[in-house]
Formats: sequence, C-alpha cells, structure tokens
Amino acid sequence: MTTAGPCNAPDVVDVVALGESMVTFLPTRPGRLADVPSFDRAIGGAESNVACVLAAAGHRARWVSRVGADGFGDHLVETIGGYGVDVTSVRRDPARPTGIYFRTAGDRSADDHEVAYYRAGSAASAMAPQNVDLAALRAARVLHLTGITAALSTQCLDLVRALTAPVAGRPLVSFDVNHRPGLWRGDAGARVLLELAGRADIVFVGEDEAAQLWGPAGPDAVREALPGPGVLVVKQGGAGATVYAGDTAAFVPALRVDVVAAVGAGDAFAAGFLSATLRGLPVRDRLRHGHLMAAAALTVPGDLAAPPSRDHADRLAALDEESWGRLRLGPGWTQADQAPEEVGTP
Repeated sequence: MTTAGPCNAPDVVDVVALGESMVTFLPTRPGRLADVPSFDRAIGGAESNVACVLAAAGHRARWVSRVGADGFGDHLVETIGGYGVDVTSVRRDPARPTGIYFRTAGDRSADDHEVAYYRAGSAASAMAPQNVDLAALRAARVLHLTGITAALSTQCLDLVRALTAPVAGRPLVSFDVNHRPGLWRGDAGARVLLELAGRADIVFVGEDEAAQLWGPAGPDAVREALPGPGVLVVKQGGAGATVYAGDTAAFVPALRVDVVAAVGAGDAFAAGFLSATLRGLPVRDRLRHGHLMAAAALTVPGDLAAPPSRDHADRLAALDEESWGRLRLGPGWTQADQAPEEVGTP
C-alpha cells in the first residue's frame, strides 16, 4: 500500500481502526505496584486489538495512529504489524513520546487493582485531521473508532467528529463507546459520546456504561436513547448481548467460559461481530461470533488470543440453541478444532 498522493490511493481494506496503542507493563507477580519488582512488556489499545484479531481471522486490517520516534513506538508498530495488520499509515512524532502504562495483576474490577497511565502529551493524543492519513482511514469497508480517542484531546475529538460526519461515500462507521471516566472532564463524556454514537452505523455499548452515561436501564431503554445507528449492540456482561438491526431485535446468551483473565474480551467481541458482518452472516450469528471471539480472549492471560479457525467458529455458531447453551470453553479451545459436540462440556 502507498500513502495517499495525487495519483496513488490507498488500497481498500476490510477494516481500518484508528486509535492510541500503548506499551503495557504487566507485573511478574501479584501485589501493589509499589512492591512488584519487575514487569513483562506487552501492548494495549482497544482499536489495535480489534485490528489484530480481524487480521488473525483472515481479514485485511489497517491500524492508523501516531507514535513517538522512540523504541516503544518501534515495538508497537512491529508487534501490531506482526499480526498481519497494515501499519504503513502510522506516523512518527519526533516531539512527543509513545504512551505507556503499568497495571497490577488480577481482575481489573477488583478493589485493589491499580493502573498507572503515562499518556498525557503522547504522540497519539496530538492526532488531528491535519496530521493523519485521512485517505488511508477512509479506504475501508468498515472504519472502527472508539470513545477513547475522542477523550484524549480536543484535536482527537475534532478528528473523530470529522470521520463520523454524515458525508457521501464514507465507510460504514463502527463505534465502540468504551467510556473511560478518567479521561473526561465533568459530564462532557455523556454528551459527546451520545453525539458520536448517534452518527455511527454500528455501535457497541455495555449496558452498565450506558446506564452510567445516560441513565437508561435495560437494552430497550438504550435503544430509545440511541435510535440513530442502523445496528446497535448492547453488551450485557455474562448474560449475553442484544442487537437491534432496523426493526429486528435479537438476544444471544453468552457462553460459559473458564476465565483466565478478563482483559481484551470487549475488543475481541467487537472484532467477531464485525468479522461476521463483513461476511454477511445473519444477525444472530454475528452475536455468536462476537461471543466466540470474546471467549478466545477470556481464556488467555493477555489482551490478544489466537482466534479459532473460521470453519471451527462457523460450526459452533451454527449449533442449535440447546447445544449452544451447553458449551463450556476453557484454555486451548481455539486450537482444538474438534467436532462441535466435543468442544464443550454440559
């Protein structure tokens, strides 16, 4: 692929994801950040996670962002590119660093969980319509955005608004609300995220975060608050997810999973749903593929997991309701590739 120019246009890919990725430092043992003596390096970023999962699942995916002209920026570009993601439109900023963060081991929802972000003034927080490859962003069947990017800075919000503007010829816009209260000032997040979600074509939002932002309780109330998107997916935690597509509403229960780490599941769910959407699968199967990709992420320690083969996932997604309800997936299930009746346990 070449950078946009007067004669050359970027290749059109299945999905382009825009957003900040950071180098993540994961503790080598449980305990307070003050007590942990060493950390392992990984990567973290909601949008690049989606791109990596889609690329691993056989789609053409591109990640667009800005990183510092530093070793951490090198690591991000090389690692994400290693998943098969097109990273040729990632730009380097010589004046700003790549963001990093540290976190404690264990469940992020635990009371003693700590996360220390060092992202203020990062290269990605300076993204704006004037300094990213807009042609590469728009050369896609689906453009995937999140509310995290909009919260990073005024320039980033301007960029997300430009990309969600209802103009002719824009890609299908996918928007994951991904509310991060610590990134917003006051109640600005509720207003801005409602605005941006209302301009998207496909929206992902957790039932709990919708209640925190806008007050509605239950999927139907979320749909009333967000009538605009053609497809709205309301994630209901361990219960499942409800999708609204036009006049159709469907609920698919989540799978029973032996959880190793509850990180990256939301991004994997979005990737599974988008993968099935790109393939033109029925609405129910889009949710099932979302649940399967989430189960892959939940059964590994980090944010990213090898997805099941397409045939394997298709077989599981085609199960009848009773068989789907009996599935129980644990570590290694994505590599088993067994007959559907052999994958789960009652």
